[in-house]
Amino acid sequence: MALLIAGGFSIGLSMVELPLSPLKLQLYSYHKWTGVSVAALLLLRVVWRRLHPPPPLPAGMPGWEVSAAHASHLLLYLLMICVPLSGWLMSSAKGVTTVYLGLWPLPNAVTRDEALGLFLGALHRTLTYALLALVALHVAAALKHHFIDRDGVLGRMFSFNRPRQ
Repeated sequence: MALLIAGGFSIGLSMVELPLSPLKLQLYSYHKWTGVSVAALLLLRVVWRRLHPPPPLPAGMPGWEVSAAHASHLLLYLLMICVPLSGWLMSSAKGVTTVYLGLWPLPNAVTRDEALGLFLGALHRTLTYALLALVALHVAAALKHHFIDRDGVLGRMFSFNRPRQ
């Protein structure tokens, strides 16, 4: 998912400044396909997380760090659904149907409304940058736990680093 999000962000950043061309239209399609994929994988991820809870955080972690970890994960999940959703709503409001992988058209979520489309475009960009900032903070916190605290928090993300139960 991290690679899809990074790829979608990179495509989105590069496509907006291009002049109208077949390349720009193709990049928009790739960007939308990435967003739909992120949203679908997030749903699977939520189900997986419900069935496979993460191991507990280290007992010595301060309460504020535990609270911050839980809040940041919740916000990451929220943004991972709101960013693609706002993009889909924006496309719908601008009258551009999203066709996943060029095969399956998604129903337009709202009726065509140019003012709403502009608002949703600004919201989509804002949410995307918020997600990017939160991911950067998340990575910084993981590196802090790995290199400074040396408490195994980073290793919790990888099943091959988890102790057997």
